[in-house]
Amino acid sequence: MASPLRFRRSSERWDDERIIEELYSHLDSNLGARSVTPHYVAPDGFETRRFEMENGDMALFAWNDDTAYWLGNTETPPALWRTSKYTFDEIPYRIARWGQRELLGDLIVESPWLAKYDYISWFFLPVFFSKDGRETSRAFFRKYAAGFPDATREEALSFYERFLQTGALDDYRYTMASKLGTSQYFDTNRMSSAMSEFTVAKVLTDAGYDVVPEIEVTTGHSLDFRADPQNDNRDQSSLVEVTRPQPPTQRAADTPVAALRETAETKSNGQLNEHGGGAVLFVDCSGFRDDEWRAVVGEQPDVRHRPAVVFRARPSGEIEAYKKGSVPLSLGRAVKWV
Repeated sequence: MASPLRFRRSSERWDDERIIEELYSHLDSNLGARSVTPHYVAPDGFETRRFEMENGDMALFAWNDDTAYWLGNTETPPALWRTSKYTFDEIPYRIARWGQRELLGDLIVESPWLAKYDYISWFFLPVFFSKDGRETSRAFFRKYAAGFPDATREEALSFYERFLQTGALDDYRYTMASKLGTSQYFDTNRMSSAMSEFTVAKVLTDAGYDVVPEIEVTTGHSLDFRADPQNDNRDQSSLVEVTRPQPPTQRAADTPVAALRETAETKSNGQLNEHGGGAVLFVDCSGFRDDEWRAVVGEQPDVRHRPAVVFRARPSGEIEAYKKGSVPLSLGRAVKWV
């Protein structure tokens, strides 16, 4: 699986002749390329080029006498193989802003249905333009309503747009966006599970916690979040792990309760068992239909791990939940207990 889109930085000297010989000519001979004027004005102190390939790939290049930056979802020319990669936050702001404006302009043309979701477009930009995952990641939002089984695309995207606008995950953009995946192979279950982590982050944020993703623990693996109370006098920090059962229509388990138990047992007997307890398990049933969720609520089964929160979110913002064990999180502001 390729990684999300990143800049490459070169400290060598570049000029028009070298760019044509070592960048453009390589792309043109392998993929068929055009060298065109970028959509937006170059950052102060830099010259810029844009390369468009016949297969739909693209690349941007900005340079001055001291430094050059490459950004592309195409093959990297050999002249840049030894360069290091940097996220948008790790390079000068003016370069990052220019590159992202170029990509966002392309995104609106290629996927106009994303036009009114500014924050989703920005947040997932490194994935929406990744080398392998640009088609699958956009299709997941466009065709599958971000994993909600009974919602329109507009309802689902509005739900996540409202949350991302809070800025709660801005500092962890690459970490979280990467969870959606950059594979050319479409896997709606994996992508839906990734969005469950965004939903849990929303629950925790609405409840008054700051979230930090990918917390390394002593067993050598990572748990999904640490929830830090914004009011230090209220609670202690808590570790959180997220899992998402596939609805019974998509798995061998033929009832909602069986699907819930099987998924939670897998998580409990594996990662959480190795951790030795203490983490809160969030079980996201947002993929269940109304009747399937009612069956779960009616029985409120154990999930072989405590403490646990079993919940279902709807794009309207309503989140119903029940808990097992002593959950060390005050979630009443974010969920409706059933």
